[in-house]
Amino acid sequence: MYQKPLMKRLSMVVVLLGGALCCSILASLLTGSSKLTPGDVFAVLTGGKTTDAAAEAIIWRIRLPRAILAAAVGGTLSLGGLVFQARLRNPLAEPYILGISGGAAVGAILGMFLGMAMFPGVTLFSFTGAMMIMGGVLLLARHQSTGRSDTLLLAGVMLNAFCSACIMFLISLSQSSQVHHILFWLMGDLSMADPDQFWLLIPLLFCYLLIFTQARPMNLLLTGDESAAALGLHIRGVTWILLGTTSFMVSLIVSQAGLVGFVGLVVPHFFRLLFGPDHRTLVPACILGGGAYLVLCDLLARVLPATGEMPVGVITALIGAPLFIIMLWRNRV
Repeated sequence: MYQKPLMKRLSMVVVLLGGALCCSILASLLTGSSKLTPGDVFAVLTGGKTTDAAAEAIIWRIRLPRAILAAAVGGTLSLGGLVFQARLRNPLAEPYILGISGGAAVGAILGMFLGMAMFPGVTLFSFTGAMMIMGGVLLLARHQSTGRSDTLLLAGVMLNAFCSACIMFLISLSQSSQVHHILFWLMGDLSMADPDQFWLLIPLLFCYLLIFTQARPMNLLLTGDESAAALGLHIRGVTWILLGTTSFMVSLIVSQAGLVGFVGLVVPHFFRLLFGPDHRTLVPACILGGGAYLVLCDLLARVLPATGEMPVGVITALIGAPLFIIMLWRNRV
C-alpha cells in the first residue's frame, strides 16, 4: 500500500518533467541566429534529408551540445542545492551561496593556468577547491549549538568572498587574451559546449543514482541528527557520501560551464512546494526540472540581448537573487 502511491508519484514526476525537459531542449534547438524550421530539426535528429546542408552542423555541433550541457548543469546544481539543504537543514544552502562553486572555480583556474588537461587535472583541482571550502564552512559552524543556520550562511558568504578575491588575483596575473574568456566563463558560459568532451559528464549519471539511493536517509536527516541516529542511520557515513558526491558533481560542472548561481536555491524550493518534502520524489524532480529550467534560462540569455548573448549566470542571478533576499527576510522575521 505504501509503495504504490510512491511509484505513482515518481512516474508522474518523470513523465511530466521529462516531457518539460524534452520540450525545452526542442525550443533551444529551434532558436538561434540561423533560422531552422521544426521540419529541419526533425529531419536532422531522425537522420532524414534536410534542405539546408549547414543544418546538421548547427544542430549536432552547436545547439544540441549546448542544450545538453545546460540540462546537465541545471540538474546537477539543483540536486546539489537539495542535498545541502537536507544535510545542513538550512533552506538557504546551495553550492553558489556556500562558496562551494567559488572554491571549485579557484581550483579550475589554477589547473588551467598550469596547462593541465580538463580531466583529470582541472577537474581534480576543481574538486579539491570545492572540498576545501566545504570543510571550511563546516569547521566554522561546528561549534555553534544555536543559530547554526545563520552561522553556516555567514561562513559560506565569507569564504565565497575569499574565493572571489582569489579569482580576481588570478585573473590579474593572466594574459590579456585570456581575461575575456575567463570572465565570461565565471559568469556561466555555455557557448563553449564541446560534444567531444561530453564523456566527462558520464560520471554525473552515477552520482545521480548514488544520491537517489540516499533519498530515504535524507528524509531522516530532516528530523535532526539525534533522531536519525536513533532510527539507525549512520550519520557520518551518509554525510560523507552526500557532501563528497555533491562536491564532485559541482566541481565537474564548474570546470565545464563556470559559475552559475542560485539554481540550487530556486529549483528545490519550487518543487518542494509542488511535490512535498519526500526526497524520493524531489531527487528526480530536481534533476529533470532543474535541467529544463536552465535550458530555458539559457534560451533567454540568447534571445534577450539585442546583439550577441549574455552569460546564463546573469539570468539565473536575476531570478534567484530576489528570491534569496525574500527567503532571508522571512527566515529572520
